[in-house]
Amino acid sequence: MTRPVRRTRRALQVAGAVGAALLALSACSSSSGSSGSGSSATSDSSKSSSPKVSGTVTVFAAASLKESFTSLGKEFEKQHPGTKATFNFGGSDTLAASITGGAPADVFAAASPKTMAIVTDKKDAATTPITFVRNQLEIATLPGNPDKVSSLKDLTKSGLKVVLCDKTVPCGAAAQKALDASHLRLTPVSYEQDVKSALTKVELKEADAAVVYRTDVKAAGDKVEGVEFPESAKAINDYPIALLKNAPNAAAAKAFIELVTSAEGQKVLSRAGFLKP
Repeated sequence: MTRPVRRTRRALQVAGAVGAALLALSACSSSSGSSGSGSSATSDSSKSSSPKVSGTVTVFAAASLKESFTSLGKEFEKQHPGTKATFNFGGSDTLAASITGGAPADVFAAASPKTMAIVTDKKDAATTPITFVRNQLEIATLPGNPDKVSSLKDLTKSGLKVVLCDKTVPCGAAAQKALDASHLRLTPVSYEQDVKSALTKVELKEADAAVVYRTDVKAAGDKVEGVEFPESAKAINDYPIALLKNAPNAAAAKAFIELVTSAEGQKVLSRAGFLKP
């Protein structure tokens, strides 16, 4: 009688141990599963917390930014599928006047703090302007430089047709500053409303030379020849950018400004010939 009882007790002990082990395994499996779902929920939550950029962002930008901003606009659309970047390039003073006059725009990128001030003084900027690049002047001549222009003084030669930006435009104000620093007087054949218009006069051979930005000379390729001059170092322009107060698409505007000021954006601008801020 004793042996059967002992065998029964042992059987119960073994069964109990097996049951406990199965419960432990089940608990571990359940814990692991719940941890995984919690991680997934956290991940989903973090994804939903970042707002998705959509729609059109309208950027008013200085004419000298045309090539680099057009490139950045394509990158912006690539990073944010379904968006569209549209640009209005021109003289910074004209763009500023349009903005204060009520023209719908999300971002303003000016070629000087003075023209940006037209907007900020009217309280039409939603953020404090950030200087994102700088630019330096250069002389653009006909290909091969047939008039042998080698200095700012050479532009005062009799018979030489020279074009400048209007004095109200940043490139024109900078050119005048460089001329004043050199104690030179120059009467151009025309004053142009933006730097691209001044450069075009040389490209079309309607002028022998123009004082423009180094970035514009670079963008023109072999259509013109660039001549550096030391006085340009005394007339370097800072370029500020700002989100506008009545921006129709503030979220997209912020995203575009972030791209411009990012390391990636700065690479594009540096390749175009802009100086770091």
